[in-house]
Amino acid sequence: MICPRMQSVSRIAAFVAAAAALGACTAIGNLGSTVPEEPDSLQAATPANIASLTEVVQRNPNDAQAYNMRGSVLGRAGRNQEALADFDRAISLDANYVQAYANRGQVHRQGNRLDPALADYNKALTLDQNYAAAYLGRGQVYRQQDRALDALNDYNRAIQISPNNGQAYYQRGLLYQAQAQHKYAVDDFTTAIGLIQGQAEPYVARGLSQLAQGDARAAASDLDEAVQAEPQSLTAWTSRGLAYERLGDKEKAAGSYAKALNISRDHDPAKKGFARVGGRSGQTYQTF
Repeated sequence: MICPRMQSVSRIAAFVAAAAALGACTAIGNLGSTVPEEPDSLQAATPANIASLTEVVQRNPNDAQAYNMRGSVLGRAGRNQEALADFDRAISLDANYVQAYANRGQVHRQGNRLDPALADYNKALTLDQNYAAAYLGRGQVYRQQDRALDALNDYNRAIQISPNNGQAYYQRGLLYQAQAQHKYAVDDFTTAIGLIQGQAEPYVARGLSQLAQGDARAAASDLDEAVQAEPQSLTAWTSRGLAYERLGDKEKAAGSYAKALNISRDHDPAKKGFARVGGRSGQTYQTF
C-alpha cells in the first residue's frame, strides 16, 4: 500500500525547499548512504578476520556460506572485486542463496552499478518475499534512479517486515527530505536515532530538516550530538556552523566552521560560512 505521506511524491525536486530555506551555503554533503549498512557477517573487516575467514574457505572449498561470509567482510573492507568473486562463487554453489544475492547487490549498488544491483535484489526477493534487507537495498537503488514512489514502497515493506530496522527509517527519512516533507522526515530520523546507536548521520539529517523548518535551536542541539558522535564529520561541523549562525551565535558558528576547515581547508560552504560570521584565521573559538 502506498503511504499517504507521499501524496506529493511525483514532485521530484532534489531537496528544493530545503535549499531555498537554507540558502546557497547549504551544499554540505550527500547524506544518501552514510549510515553503515550491516552485511550478513557481524565480524569486523580487519586483516586478521579476513585471514581467518580465508582459512575457513580453504578448509571448506564447496561451502557457499563460507564464501558469503568472507565476501561480506571483504565488502565491508572496500575490497569490492574480491567480495564480488566470493558472492559469485557462493551463488554458483547454491543458486538459491538469498543472502548472497542481496550482498552482491549491495556491492554493485555501492559501486553505482545499478542495473546488476537491481537484478540481484529482484532475484533475492523472488526467492524470499520477506527478506527486509533486499527491500531496503532495492529501495536505495530506486531512490538513486529517481523512482521515489517505488523506493517508498520498498522502505515501507522493509519496515513492515523489520520494525526495528533503523537504516530503513533513515533512508525513508532521506526520501521524505528530498521531497521537502520535513515533518515526516523528522519523524523517521527520530526513530532512526533511537535504533542506530552512535551514528552522526541521523542527527545531521534531522538537523537539516529542522533548519528547513526554521527551528535552528532544535537543529543546533542535534548537530551538537552529531559532532560528538563523529568529531571528524565535515558535514556535521559545517551544518552546526549554519545552525549557530542562524541563532546569531557567531562564536560557536565560527568555531564550527573552523573545525570543518581543519578537516578540509578547501570546503567551500565552511569557507563562506566562516567569512560570513567574521571568522579570522589563527583565532581560537569556543565551540561548546
